[in-house]
Amino acid sequence: MTTATQIAPVRVLPEDVANKIAAGEVVERPASVVKELVENALDAGATRIAVRVVAAGRRLIEVTDNGHGMSEQNALLAIERHATSKIRSAEDLENIATMGFRGEALASISEVSNFRVRSRQADQETGLEMEVNGGVASAPRPCGCPVGTQMEVRQLFFNTPVRRKFLKTQSTEFAHISEQFTRIALANPGLQMNLRHNGKQVYQLPASTSHLERLRMFFGSELAGQLIAVDGEYEGVRLWGFAGHPSLSKSNRKGQYLFLNGRWIQDRSLQHALSEAYRGLLMVGRHPVAFLFLELSPEQVDVNVHPTKSEVRFRDSQTLYRLVLSSLRNRFLSMDLDSQIDVSRANRFGKKSVDEDDESTDDSEPRRLQQELVAWTRQQLPQTTSPQSPLPTYPAPQPTSEASVSDSDDTASPLDAYADDLFATSSAARSTGESSSAPIVHVDDSQAAAYPTSGRTALRAMQVHDCYLVVESEQGIMVIDQHALHERIMYEYLRERILGGKVEIQRLLIPLTIELSARECHLLLDQVELLKELGILIESFGGTTIMVTGYPAIMKKADPTKLLRDISEMLETSGSKLTRRDLLDSSMHMMACKAAIKAGQRLSSEEIESLLEQRHLCEDHHHCPHGRPTALVLSRSELDRQFGRLG
Repeated sequence: MTTATQIAPVRVLPEDVANKIAAGEVVERPASVVKELVENALDAGATRIAVRVVAAGRRLIEVTDNGHGMSEQNALLAIERHATSKIRSAEDLENIATMGFRGEALASISEVSNFRVRSRQADQETGLEMEVNGGVASAPRPCGCPVGTQMEVRQLFFNTPVRRKFLKTQSTEFAHISEQFTRIALANPGLQMNLRHNGKQVYQLPASTSHLERLRMFFGSELAGQLIAVDGEYEGVRLWGFAGHPSLSKSNRKGQYLFLNGRWIQDRSLQHALSEAYRGLLMVGRHPVAFLFLELSPEQVDVNVHPTKSEVRFRDSQTLYRLVLSSLRNRFLSMDLDSQIDVSRANRFGKKSVDEDDESTDDSEPRRLQQELVAWTRQQLPQTTSPQSPLPTYPAPQPTSEASVSDSDDTASPLDAYADDLFATSSAARSTGESSSAPIVHVDDSQAAAYPTSGRTALRAMQVHDCYLVVESEQGIMVIDQHALHERIMYEYLRERILGGKVEIQRLLIPLTIELSARECHLLLDQVELLKELGILIESFGGTTIMVTGYPAIMKKADPTKLLRDISEMLETSGSKLTRRDLLDSSMHMMACKAAIKAGQRLSSEEIESLLEQRHLCEDHHHCPHGRPTALVLSRSELDRQFGRLG
């Protein structure tokens, strides 16, 4: 080992070592190769670009374009470091209008792969072919090929095993490739672009004159229909694009795309301006969706500050900040941003029972969902009735689900009764115009003593701000978060059914197709077995569309599109850091949250009573699945002390 007294002499690194080090800055992963090769095609004037990858780029990355092509001399120079046709002098760095300019990409890529290029110019009868294996180039030879250029990168990182070892799973690496493809395609809707992975067509994008149409191809009509057009200009700088309705918000910034003169960029100042524009419109921890395009003189920006050119430095960043903030705020002030409820989703899948056919359509979907979610949970409680006040008889619910994951056993837990009457409501009550909530459950004196709220809720419990329940307890006064408590109840039911392999899956008579982004699609398809454990059955429907063939009965009224998007966000944010059990648990947290009653929903006295009577069935009714308290207690002694009744 070298010690302080044995300092190694300074040496000039061999060229191949220096090239591998330099390649590490430019070629981080297969997606970096796709980005550089597609940008080269753009600079070559291509109008059609086809990308083909195998094994998420580990085995093959192929980019074919119909650009100008290269001569033999240019092909030989293209693989040399710092050889470029984009700039001639240092002054040119102040006025860069092309995607590439450093002349490093092809040299770096060919250094760590088996690289082959085929190219032909329009005025040439034959093309040329040249191979570079690990930085060692062969002599060009003639070949037959169409006008344009085709570049193949095989066995990426074959001679840098450390870098290859740190590559992620195929689904993760391809998600990065798809994201790079998406960024370039969004910035250039006039390009005809194609992406194939492992022989399957992922994207086939025709040339379009509309950025909105290109957005629709990637993110679906539903998202595109909720985008708000934005346009502003100040001191020679133009901002235009589309900002998402606040209801499209995400838990991360993955839905934010910023482009500068056709180049995707990251800029904290502009992201902050975007967040400020949405201040007061989004909940804490949520981020807006936006596709914004900036156009300004190349002299006003330095793109030569980051190896991948994803970060830039503006000469006047404050002007851009004010432009983004004012353009978005003025646009928001000029329109109505109230969220709209899509009532057509209420019964978009599953069978209707006989009772449901007779249901009045006057009730709003949120109210009906609230009543059903609370009402079905009452069935497990012991009921005592007197001859003077018999409870009405209700018909058995029509079967709408099957235990698809496993056969249920004969041992029933206190929560098993939930599933049998899930979402069941009274046809008799509906026909007479009464509430669809279950009737009041009568409890005996011992239960009332153990749970003072039971049977006396109408007198001793009240709802405050449609969010909290104020309840008398033996200790004093208890304030309960209605959503947190119901979320805990739903979570424990889900956990018991899912971990026991008894989740009930409702098979869809007509499968539901959902358009997703490429990243969302691959994340979900990579976790098909995990989703099956949750009771969600999906399969690929081609491109970035998935088909839902089964859905958990307990989530019958929840929107599957929103649930699957949220699960994909969770997988993307923390999937690589969590075990399978952790992923399953996080998914159950999410499903319980979506199935639970919400803050802001007004509850009837019967619904309040039903909710409170279920607290004792939970293993831990003190906290919701996310760790927040479900209740706070103000003791009787503290009340007496505050009112001066002690002493």
